[in-house]
Amino acid sequence: MEIRLDGKVALVTGGSRGIGQAIAAAYAACGAQVVISSRKLDGLERAAEEIRAQVPDAQVVPFAAHAGDPQAAHDCVEFAVKTFGTLDILVNNAATNPHFGNVIDVDPPRFDKTVEVNLRGPLIWTQEAWRQAMNPEADRPGGCVINLSSVSGLQFNDPLGVYGTTKAALIHQTKHLAGELAPGVRVNAIAPGLVKTEFARMLWEGAAPDAKYPWALERLGEPQDIANAALFLASDLASWITGEVLVVDGGAMIKGGI
Repeated sequence: MEIRLDGKVALVTGGSRGIGQAIAAAYAACGAQVVISSRKLDGLERAAEEIRAQVPDAQVVPFAAHAGDPQAAHDCVEFAVKTFGTLDILVNNAATNPHFGNVIDVDPPRFDKTVEVNLRGPLIWTQEAWRQAMNPEADRPGGCVINLSSVSGLQFNDPLGVYGTTKAALIHQTKHLAGELAPGVRVNAIAPGLVKTEFARMLWEGAAPDAKYPWALERLGEPQDIANAALFLASDLASWITGEVLVVDGGAMIKGGI
């Protein structure tokens, strides 16, 4: 079955590399017009060029914006609406993890930064999407929001405790917003396991390319694995799904977690 997003407009935060870039490319390949956002314009321009090389007719444009900055969120959503006429799909993918270690040892600035980007950020971007494009009074109301959580938000006792706390809260926030924005807007989350990205490099660097991992499907995740899930949730095939968390971890959690 071919999934198409023709006529849809998507905005992907953290779209300059890794999972965000893979989601943007998947959407563009299926006919969506896509805005990608992250802090640095040069990285966004590189990602846009790579997507266009992969999908020759891709309509993808960059907009530099810090995911934790409310004014930047407003401006980016406004840009998407002015550029393409509306906004149908928001993917809150941008995240940060400045603290690696025990929760008890985190200092307030790093804790606040993690909350700002990973939890407050998705709320602010969703508010802007709702106010500017998705609410019932908009020119073309409705749409969907996809929040990138993590399996770290579903388990405990690992060195990603602060990051995991924000991702657990993001799941809770996802469910609240799914109820509040229904029936016009669907809000779901994806909880990736360990994926081979620059963001997660310290967790997989040094492993052999053909290494087998201690979970059901044995291999490391790839950004495309998460993009496939995001494509499904954005499509009409998921039209009766909201408030859910799709775990994409290669079966790691059923084997005792990562």
